[in-house]
Amino acid sequence: MTTTPQSSRDFASLSTEAVDPTFADIDRMPVADLAALMNATDATVPAAVERALPSIVPAIEAVTERLRAGGRLIYVGAGTPGRLGVLDASECPPTFGTSPDQVFAIIAGGPEAIVSPIEGAEDDEGQGAAAIVAAGVGPLDAVVGVASSGRTPYVVAAIGEARRRGALTVGLSCNVGTALSDAAEHAIEIAVGPELISGSTRLKAGTAQKLVLNMFSTISMIQIGKTYGNLMVDVHASNAKLRARAVRIVRSIAEVDRATAVAALEETGYRVKHAVLLLRLGLDPATAEEKLLAAGGRLRNVLEGTA
Repeated sequence: MTTTPQSSRDFASLSTEAVDPTFADIDRMPVADLAALMNATDATVPAAVERALPSIVPAIEAVTERLRAGGRLIYVGAGTPGRLGVLDASECPPTFGTSPDQVFAIIAGGPEAIVSPIEGAEDDEGQGAAAIVAAGVGPLDAVVGVASSGRTPYVVAAIGEARRRGALTVGLSCNVGTALSDAAEHAIEIAVGPELISGSTRLKAGTAQKLVLNMFSTISMIQIGKTYGNLMVDVHASNAKLRARAVRIVRSIAEVDRATAVAALEETGYRVKHAVLLLRLGLDPATAEEKLLAAGGRLRNVLEGTA
């Protein structure tokens, strides 16, 4: 086990650890004023993300190409960034019908760290590299390392190992000129500045990371055909709410009544794309599957005959 303790000197120059005198009296403020202040502070985050779009866009484009080629999107983080990665990845199967191993997250300390801090896990470089090896990361994969400081040893080592194994690597941090940026092929630095509570990077930094991870998963899934327009046509209809959503989507695209949509969904195992092709093109489920495979899963291409 190789650990690299992070001394106080390591963090002295980080803007996310700075003390902003603007917030020096927050412990004296009433709730209404604190809520207004937090809201105003959070409102600065989208602008910081916007300034980083020139680095975000090519990274998403590169991730999309790996996914299109059959690769995986893997988030790596420790603490709050790790939990945000878990959150974003866990939403992909129900939203986009991905398999659990197509988009997933690695968090320092393992699953237990999702709910309980694991002391020292983020400093363990050896475990960061080992997690990449254990995941079988290779040239088709895209690995996004997330660290507010941009210097978390576990994450930096994981990205270094992923890059050595030929994977696409992205480093997402909330400081500038970081070790994570140096380690990754694509560096994304969202400069959010000091936090309301000094060093509490679950606040603005966490919000910025969530916004960017939303972009990675959502845009890449749109690009590989997981939506039709803004409709969730690969929804995994695993409960009553999602089955009702599937019915609404089929009704909207196929322009049919509810009973007809339900019947088509039941015939196709509640697969929205297949149900739409049954109704719009008169295809049986097997032929619909063949057409979708030939079109790379893009429903629009099948409907418009451009597959």
